[in-house]
Amino acid sequence: MSRLIKGTFLFAALVSLAGQVSSQIAKIPEVASPAEDGQWTMPTKDHANSRFSGLDQINKGNVGQLQVAIALSTGTTSGNESSPLVIGSTLYFVTPYPNILYAVDLAAPGGAVKWKFEPNPNASAQGAACCEAVNRGPTYADGTVYYNSIDNNTIALDAETGALKWRTVLGDFNKGETMTMAPFVVKDKVLVGNSGAEFGARGWVTALNAKDGSIAWRAYATGPDSDVLIDPATFKPFYDQYKGKDLGVTQWPVDAWKTGGGTMWGWMSYDPEQNLVFHGTSNPSPWNHEIRPGDNHWTNGLFAREPETGRARWFYQFSPHDLWDHSGINENIVMDLPWNGAMRKVVVRPERNGYIYVIDRTSGEVLAADPFVFINASHGVDLKTGRLAHAEEKIPTTGKVTRNVCPVAPGAKDWSPSAFSKVTGHMYIPFNNLCMDWQPTEVNYIAGTPYIGVDTKFYRGPGGHGGGLFAWDPVQRKKVWEIKERWPVWGGVVATAGGLAFYGDVEGWFKAVDVDTGQVLWRFQTGSGIIGQPTTFRGPDGRQYVAILSGIGGWIGSMVSKDLDARDPTAQKGFANMTGDLKALTRKGGMLYVFALPR
Repeated sequence: MSRLIKGTFLFAALVSLAGQVSSQIAKIPEVASPAEDGQWTMPTKDHANSRFSGLDQINKGNVGQLQVAIALSTGTTSGNESSPLVIGSTLYFVTPYPNILYAVDLAAPGGAVKWKFEPNPNASAQGAACCEAVNRGPTYADGTVYYNSIDNNTIALDAETGALKWRTVLGDFNKGETMTMAPFVVKDKVLVGNSGAEFGARGWVTALNAKDGSIAWRAYATGPDSDVLIDPATFKPFYDQYKGKDLGVTQWPVDAWKTGGGTMWGWMSYDPEQNLVFHGTSNPSPWNHEIRPGDNHWTNGLFAREPETGRARWFYQFSPHDLWDHSGINENIVMDLPWNGAMRKVVVRPERNGYIYVIDRTSGEVLAADPFVFINASHGVDLKTGRLAHAEEKIPTTGKVTRNVCPVAPGAKDWSPSAFSKVTGHMYIPFNNLCMDWQPTEVNYIAGTPYIGVDTKFYRGPGGHGGGLFAWDPVQRKKVWEIKERWPVWGGVVATAGGLAFYGDVEGWFKAVDVDTGQVLWRFQTGSGIIGQPTTFRGPDGRQYVAILSGIGGWIGSMVSKDLDARDPTAQKGFANMTGDLKALTRKGGMLYVFALPR
C-alpha cells in the first residue's frame, strides 16, 4: 500500500474519530447562540442561556496577571445582582433600589459615566420586596436598553443618549407585587415577569411591544385556562396530570389561586428553531402547604410558550404541591444532547429541589433527573409519570418542627445562573449545601403583607461547607470536579474559550478557575460580598475585559446590608441562623470592577 493511501486512510480515521468525539458532547444550537462578537448584550449572553464567551485573550496561562482597569461606585449599599452589559464602547448596569441605570464610557481613561437614568421608583415598594429591592440587570436590543424598576415599571431608553422612549406600569406593589428580573427580548417582544409570591401576589409573564411598550399579552400562572393562555388546540403536555380543563383553578381550594403565587422573576430562554420561549414559575403561596391542598397548578414549573401570542405549548411541574418554597425560576440552558445514539433537543436545568433535569424541549418529557447535592426531602423523580416523590417522613405539619430537611428553601441552587462551555461541553454550576428546620404556622392573607406561614432556620449540610461550584458533564450526567466553599455561591458564573470560569463569593473574593480541573488560578478581594453576575467582553482598545458588581445583600446577605439582628435564628426567612458571623467577614458596599491584563 502506498504511503499516500496509508496517509489518506489515517486522515479519514482521525476525522471519523474527531466526529465521534464531538458528537459525544453537548452543544448549544448556533441559531440560539450567535458567533462571538466581543459584546455582551443580555445577561444570559444569548437566547440559549449559555453565559459563554468565545474570547480567549485572557487564558489559563496569563489570568494571574489580571489587574483592575476600572473601579466605579454604584452609590448603593444593598445587594448588587445586576450583570454588566457591553454594547460597542459602552457598559451598562442597574443598581438595586433606587434602580439607577448607568452608562459607562469604556473609551475614557479609567472609564467615565456617560449618562445615567434615575427612574425614581416609589420608596414604599421596597417594603414589598421579599429579599431586598435587588435588580438582575438590563438587556439590549436594536439600539434600546430595557430594564425593570422595583415598583413594577418596565423602562425603555435610547442606548446612546439615555433618553426615555417609553415606560409602562405593570403591577401594584400595594398588593405585594414587585419586579426584580432582567427583561428578555424575543423578536419584537419584551418579556417580563413579577415577583412577590411571599406576599401572595399572583404570578404572570407579560409581553410588551418593543416599539411602544404596549401590552401584547399576559399569561398568569394560576387561574382559568383563558388567563394562563392555555388553548386545548395547541397545549400538548407530555404527562397526564397537566391534561384537563382549568386545572389552575381546580387544583386549589376555592379562590386560593387568586393569591396563589407562581411569580416569574428568574431566567428565560428561547429556541428559534421551535419558536418557543421557556420560563419557570415560582412557589405557590403561602409556604404552609396545608392551607392549599392540591398540586397547585401552574406553580413551580416550566412553561414553553409561543412568543407572539403567549399560548402555552407544554408544561412540566418540578415540585407539585410544593412543600419547601422550591421556586421553579432557574435557568433552562438550550442544548442538543447525545441521547441513546441520537441527538435530542433538550433544555438542561439545575433545579432548586436538588435535581438536574434533562427535558425534551419539543414535548416536555423528562429524560433524566439526577441529584447533585444531598437530598432527603424527596426520593427522586418517576420518569414514567414525571412526578417528584416527596419523602413522606419529612412532610411538615402545622405546629410541629420538621428537622434536618435537605435542601433548604433557597434550594440546592437558587437563581444564581450557571454557565456552559462550548469548548468542554460542561456546565459550571453554583450550589448551596444547606439544610433546615421547618415549622408551619397559621397565616391569613392581607394584601401587601407577608403571606408565608412558616418559621425556618438554615444551617450547613453534610460535610460542613455551605456550597460551592462544580463542573457537570450533561452527557455522562455526573460531576467532573467540585469546589467546596464556606458559603453558598450566590452570584452567577461565566465560562470562556480561554479555559476559565469566573465567579465571586459572599466574602468578596472574585475568582478565576481552570474549567478542566477546578483549580483556582486567580482571585481578587473586592471589599464587599459578591452576588452579581460576571461578564466578559472586548473593549474599544481591542483588549478582553472581565466585569463584576460587588455589593453584599439579597436574601443571603441582608443580615449585613440591612444590619439585622441575628439573635432571632428565623429572621430573614431562616438565613439569620448562619449568616450573623458574615458581618465580621465582609461589609456593605457597591462597586463596579472591570479587570484586564496589563498593557
